[in-house]
Amino acid sequence: MRELFRFLFRIRELLLFLLLMGFSFFLLFNGNHHHRGQAISSSNALIGTLYQWRTNVTDYTSLREENLRLAEENTRLRNQLDTVQLPDSVPAPPQVDSLATQRFAFFSAKVINNTWQKQKNYLTLDKGRLDGIEPDMGVIGPGGIVGVVNAASDRFATVISVLSPDVKHSVQVKRTGHFGLLFWDTRDPRTASLTDVAKHVRVAEGDTVVTLGADGIFPPGIPVGIVEQVDRDAPGIYLKITLRLTEDMTRSGYVHVVKDLQRAERDSLQLLNIAP
Repeated sequence: MRELFRFLFRIRELLLFLLLMGFSFFLLFNGNHHHRGQAISSSNALIGTLYQWRTNVTDYTSLREENLRLAEENTRLRNQLDTVQLPDSVPAPPQVDSLATQRFAFFSAKVINNTWQKQKNYLTLDKGRLDGIEPDMGVIGPGGIVGVVNAASDRFATVISVLSPDVKHSVQVKRTGHFGLLFWDTRDPRTASLTDVAKHVRVAEGDTVVTLGADGIFPPGIPVGIVEQVDRDAPGIYLKITLRLTEDMTRSGYVHVVKDLQRAERDSLQLLNIAP
């Protein structure tokens, strides 16, 4: 306490100056309407700026919750869209149960780890079996396909990226309808190869390649890539086609995991057909 008094005594002139200046401003603002208005306006501007800063900080910290809400909303809309949109060639019968006509279900998840610079690349999702995620489910990003679920624990799942030579995906050229296989052999995270397309097919640069939807992993028509280069002089009977992937595989964010609700029925029927 004694040191405090000594400190105040040392700065007594400064304290007296601040006191007199504050008293002067008080007399000035109370005796002059113009100066009072200016002071109120300045204080309101300062308080408004502080509130704006606080709002900006609050909005930034709530981005994670907002992104999660949007991802869940997108999942709900995807499920509704898959329920109401049936192929034109198979009209829905009257009074049909919408759940019976739904082929695919979608689950939102967040990529918490992603590799793209290795020879075989994988992703890790923050959802697992407790959330309905199982192996062999397709994973779709905002721009196109991402990969296939490889394994799942209760709360996490690993995904074989399309940037892996271990998996080939059935795709087709949207304009011509011809199908082939998506194969990553370019060692470039932005591109991949479209294989097994015969040389008589008139594939052109700029053609869109989408999923075929026949493997029970991805719905048909999901974007895959854009034809960037076609080599018709390649040896063999197939074209050498390079695609630019529509999904940025170097990003981390929210994705949708796809479940084919009719896959078990189709697989069981196929097993009956190949049984001796």
